[in-house]
Amino acid sequence: MAAWQPRQGETLLSRGAVEFATGMAAPVSGMRWFRDTERRDIQQELPGWPEGPTYVVRSRADQTTRRAARGVGVVTHSLVVLAAGVLGAVGSPFGSPNVRGKSEDPKNEVDDFPAMWGQPGGIARDLPWQLDPARRPANLRTHIIVTDVRLVVVGFPDDDPSRDELLWEADRSVVAQVARKKFSEGKRDFTITFTDGSWCRLHSYDSDCVNRLILHTGVPSEFVPMDRLTPGERQAVDDFLAKVAPAEGDSGVAGSAYPYRTVTRMPSGNLYFETWSEIVDPVKGISAGPGSWFGPDGEPGKLKPGDTDWIGGMN
Repeated sequence: MAAWQPRQGETLLSRGAVEFATGMAAPVSGMRWFRDTERRDIQQELPGWPEGPTYVVRSRADQTTRRAARGVGVVTHSLVVLAAGVLGAVGSPFGSPNVRGKSEDPKNEVDDFPAMWGQPGGIARDLPWQLDPARRPANLRTHIIVTDVRLVVVGFPDDDPSRDELLWEADRSVVAQVARKKFSEGKRDFTITFTDGSWCRLHSYDSDCVNRLILHTGVPSEFVPMDRLTPGERQAVDDFLAKVAPAEGDSGVAGSAYPYRTVTRMPSGNLYFETWSEIVDPVKGISAGPGSWFGPDGEPGKLKPGDTDWIGGMN
């Protein structure tokens, strides 16, 4: 067996680990729902899906109880850390809280938390149940793959991508919008809205995965095949590769470590050149190597407004 590979003539643009997102606000913390357009729970209607948990949005009383329980835990932890400090400890194991800001979509992030939203027959309803952390086996991971022609979801057990199984695929033409959701852990939630209005909310543990998914599907950028570059653009790519080439005998950009190369044209006209590893990491997917910005004719690129909007934390 082998890791998933694109078809002949198809170009791999991104691959990373994803799953259905999980609520963060107190009323929906740790939960997710699968809804139709009337906000009915549709998990029993999804074909082939195994049984999963049934959640209920927490009342104010439930939230108060949970906060009180957490308060006891915080006091206990504080006493332990204080005692450790007296005994000569050099630091606390508890980091700063991850501030998530204010919800921009309370009805879908605070009052409810749909991870899937779709009318009967909606494209989102065809997504695989293995994306649900509450249903899939503990040893299974799911990755989303973006190419120049389609989106693909694969799953594999035991952190072994060589055992990839195709779970779902759709043509790029059915994707209407991909958008980052800032009210989430590390701003790593995002929604994929399909052309029929159905959508899903996914989460990744790797920011690079979200960034590149948005670059290649969520902004009005254009994938440019290497054989369609102008002479000036091609020369700029060759010059960059020569500049970062490793010493003879080493493995690097000019060798086998980053054999995939892609060029993306931004609305400003600037070009973003990337190199990609062929190694699939179970958590990160495929990793990007050195890259560079070029102008429309291959000249050194000067970033323009909108060029980096796809990068989390820069907009």
